[in-house]
Order: sequence, then structure tokens, then C-alpha cells
Amino acid sequence: MLSITAGAQEKKESKLPDWFANVIERIELHGYGQAGYTWQHDKNGNTNTFDIKRTIFWATARITDRWSFLFMHNFSGAVQELYTDYRLSKGKELTVRFGQFKSPYSLENPISPTKLELIDCSAQSVLYLAGIGGDPLYGNHAGRDMGLMIFGDLFNNSIHYEVAIMNGQGINKKDRNNKKDVILHLEYLPKENFRVVATGQLGTGNAIAESVYNPEIAEGEDYTRNRWSAGAEWKSRVKDVDYWKVRPITVRGEVLGGKDGTVNSFGAYVTGSVPVCDALDVVGSADYFEYNRDLGMKQTNLMIGAQHWFHRSCRVQVQYVYSCPEGMDKENYGRLMTQLQIAF
Repeated sequence: MLSITAGAQEKKESKLPDWFANVIERIELHGYGQAGYTWQHDKNGNTNTFDIKRTIFWATARITDRWSFLFMHNFSGAVQELYTDYRLSKGKELTVRFGQFKSPYSLENPISPTKLELIDCSAQSVLYLAGIGGDPLYGNHAGRDMGLMIFGDLFNNSIHYEVAIMNGQGINKKDRNNKKDVILHLEYLPKENFRVVATGQLGTGNAIAESVYNPEIAEGEDYTRNRWSAGAEWKSRVKDVDYWKVRPITVRGEVLGGKDGTVNSFGAYVTGSVPVCDALDVVGSADYFEYNRDLGMKQTNLMIGAQHWFHRSCRVQVQYVYSCPEGMDKENYGRLMTQLQIAF
């Protein structure tokens, strides 16, 4: 009996093969889902619906100390990201990225939806100008595109830069005009908890559909598509020992502009989050965007809400958004939204 017990114990404690253990150590799996309920009221009455906003899964592989790979898929959509990074410098000064990834345009677009305060994900101007959704000429591409980017941190991490050359056609699509977009993203961090961000984009789009916001551009036509933004973000703390229990006060604001053909657009927003007790935050946002400055097509959104973190990156959100459109044949309307986020 002692012999059998000792043999069983030895078998139980046997190690995995070295090659398999090495693979396990270099691969990480992550995912999250966001689903909720929306009740909307306007002059035509009330509507309500349950919906699933995102079901995301991604895997990262550390091939070497300098070389990595990422694959991300949205199960309610398509492949979101597929790229590889290679660090050319000994430190963080220079890394090359190739594939399909988030555009570095704006302060807010690169931030994960699991961290953003709005159930709508981003401000109107970021949604529209970064290609997340709302622009009929460009389409909905989750703020991502295909291309090549170099990025890094300089001067003791006080400057972060990103320079990208991208198709300008969105995810999972070939370029339709052989003209590339150039995007520059610069961040200055005077303190660890405060950053100032400026971005710019020069490019030529090819319209995939006609747009009520820009009636001069026909489907299939090439048009100038330029962008700029400037903003800042402050956090009361940066040492996240256990983020879902101890969170910082966060304030983020940005002004953005774009020019599609001859049509100018402009937006600005400020969003904040304040922890009020153990795992409960009060959140708020003021968001203004002019879709077409010449035609006076614009909308203001005001949001107030709360979110409760019940585990790491897991939360329940409740928000009320009141929208005031102008020049777009719409009346003011309000939405009461809830969302459950589960992440690992």
C-alpha cells in the first residue's frame, strides 16, 4: 500500500514537458462581453430592447522577448485585430506593428471599452471621426484599420509617440483607392497621472455609401478625409493595486475636428468618474458634436449614471442620456440604459 501511494503521489506531481510548459507561459487568453437593456422615449412614444453590444475574445503570444502576436475576434461581428509587434530597440524607444489594429487617432479611441465610462462606448465625435460608427461614408469599423505603425516611449517615458500608415478603408477590407492615410499620435506626460494628447490624420477616403451629413460625395467617390484632436486626461492615482476595489477619480476631455471633402465637423466632450464608496462610481459626461458645420447639423448629449464593480473588470452600469439634436429633423429624446460587463 505504501508503494502504491508513493507511486501515485509521484505521478501526480510529475511535470509537464518543457516545450508544453514553455508554450503555456507565453500565451494569454482574454475576453469580455457587454450586454444590456435600453429604454428610449421621444415624441413618437417609448421603445425598449435588450441587446448584446460586444462579445470579444483575444489571445496574445509572446514569441520572444521582443516579438509578440495578437488575435482578437468579435463573436457578434468579425475579426477585430490581427497584428504582430517587434521591438527594435533595447528599451521601449522603437517598436514596429504590422497588421490590423486600432487607429491611433484621438485620445479615447485606443482605450478599451472595458475601461470607458459611457455605455455608448465613446463620445459622438470619436465614434464618428475615428470610424467606430455613425459615418455613412466610412462605415462602422470599431475604430480599426490595416497598416503599419511605429511607436515608442522617449525621454524617460515622458513622451509617447505613434506614427501609422493605414489603408483608410477599415477592418477586413482591401484599400479601394490605393491612397494611404498617415496618422500621428503624440502624448506628453509631465506627471505619471496626467497626460496631454494631440493627434492628426491626413488621408483620402473612398465612400462606401452616400451620407445625409455630406450630400456632395457620391458612393464610390474619393474624397479628402483629414482629422485632428487635442485633449488631456487626469487621474487622482495610478497605482492600481486592486482597481475594482480602489479606483481613481478620472477626468478626460478632448476637442476634435474633421474635414470630409468640403464639409467641416467639430466636437468636444468631457467625461468624469468619481468613486463614492467601496466599488461604486458616479459618472457623467457632456458631449457636443457638429456633423456638418455649414448646415448646422449637430447634437448635444448629457449623461449621468453610476457603475458598480463587483470583480476585476466586471461591472454593472446604469446611465441616463438626454440628447438634443439640431438641424437633422429629430426631436429631443432620452435613453435609460443598463449594461452588464463580464471580463477575464
